[in-house]
Amino acid sequence: MLQFKVGDKAVYPAYGVGQITGIEEREVAGQKHKFYVLKILGNDVTILVPSHNAQRVGMRGVIQQKDVRSVMSILRDREVQIDHQTWNRRYREYMEKIKTGSVFEIAAVIRDLYVLKDDKELSFGERRMLEMARSLLVKELSIARRKHETEIEREIDRIFHC
Repeated sequence: MLQFKVGDKAVYPAYGVGQITGIEEREVAGQKHKFYVLKILGNDVTILVPSHNAQRVGMRGVIQQKDVRSVMSILRDREVQIDHQTWNRRYREYMEKIKTGSVFEIAAVIRDLYVLKDDKELSFGERRMLEMARSLLVKELSIARRKHETEIEREIDRIFHC
């Protein structure tokens, strides 16, 4: 079972990095449960996550420095087959990957969308998805590497020659 304490940073799928601002006990259906109070960084969203359920819903710690190298190599990999299915089917597929909360899946979505963008214009939904996935990745990498978000953004821009 995952154990977080107040002040820890954690990642919640599709919302990104947050900070544990409290641990509360609440009664639900006649039983007392502990909840992590997770304040998502960069917006005013606060999520209550049952501590006994945190791992099952995909909440996890921020990636370790050693995993950053793998993320960056996913971004740099151009030997990928882009499925040229309809944009809405591709959108659903990519959204499922983002919802896993896996930083590696998010990096793959970003890479695939940038590769696709070189081939054709992205739909409005795909552009928004790219922005969201990129924002999730930038925030987590900046915390993992202890660098400012703009540095991480520039690094990603260099990878994709933006």
